[in-house]
Amino acid sequence: MSLGFEGVSLVHRASGLSRQAITRGIREIKSGKLLPQGRTRRSGAGRKSVAVSDPALLEALDAMIEGDTRGDPESPLRWICKSTRTIARELQRDEHPISHVKVGQLLHEQHYSLQGNRKTEEGTDHPDRDAQFRHIAAEVKKCLRQGVPVISVDSKKKELIGNYENKGRQWLPAKEPVQVQGHDFPGPLVPRAYPYGVYDIGRNIGFVNVGTDHDTGAFAVASIRGWWRSEGKEIYAKANRILITADGGGSNGWRLRLWKLELQRFADETGLRISVCHFPPGTSKWNKVEHRLFSFISSNWRGEPLRDYETIVNLIARTTTAKGLKVTCRLDRRKYPTGRKVSNEEMKRVNLKPNKFHGEWNYVIDPAAT
Repeated sequence: MSLGFEGVSLVHRASGLSRQAITRGIREIKSGKLLPQGRTRRSGAGRKSVAVSDPALLEALDAMIEGDTRGDPESPLRWICKSTRTIARELQRDEHPISHVKVGQLLHEQHYSLQGNRKTEEGTDHPDRDAQFRHIAAEVKKCLRQGVPVISVDSKKKELIGNYENKGRQWLPAKEPVQVQGHDFPGPLVPRAYPYGVYDIGRNIGFVNVGTDHDTGAFAVASIRGWWRSEGKEIYAKANRILITADGGGSNGWRLRLWKLELQRFADETGLRISVCHFPPGTSKWNKVEHRLFSFISSNWRGEPLRDYETIVNLIARTTTAKGLKVTCRLDRRKYPTGRKVSNEEMKRVNLKPNKFHGEWNYVIDPAAT
């Protein structure tokens, strides 16, 4: 502008900028509408993010890879089996134009990462493992479409009560760590906490029953009963059936007679038809309650010594996530003695109907006829 006539040509030859760019710059200076310092574009300029232009994309992506998600239940980090190119092709078939590069970026934003193999397992997998996974996925989707309550249940690892180390770190003043005991090999008199989780898959709601005695089949069903009485029967007032997805072992294992006997009592009390699907042996980490509930509880109380039961209940109840997870927690001081034997006569009163596909893993318990 100070050079006057032929100034544009001189600047063009000296800098290599196009004449059009130089002319636009002159117009901006004359108009007084300059960009804020540090910006190279006007506010709102540029192409919108694909997640903004296609609002249903993230939901479609999450639904597509949900069945292939794997991960450590103690961490919110997840990983998947499909490649980004495969996911991009499937999304494009569903009218979501996206490149495999953008799929990778979105997966990182959703806390997925590429993972290698680690040699930790022993033995062989069950030949029908994948088929059982598909069966569970189909049952869950069908029930959710019909409005049937679907819950994922499991016991979290027992926790020591006292001033013991709790893995993880938290923000504290520099050089002022929380002082805990140097050894965590307590005797049998040291109290323990037995958190049992009930995760409502359809509504993203968690319920945790913290036991103080033992993790038995009676305790597992008592936790489900507590969830139903406090939340389930109000949310699902018209339900006449419930689907439970559970691990293959532990207090809710498919071999455990007490688990089935207590479910029969629960069905008789509520009039609900109880459908149960167990995960195959050695696949407990794939249960939804692990990824959707327990992992966030562990993150929430990391680095915090669990000195008493009140601390545990409060930390669990304050667990939330960006996707709206809400958790209810209660303390259960009732006694659940171990060694309870269920006789053959008692098992005959269990109104159990096995499924045609692996009836030991998939079965229905109907209320007893009145």
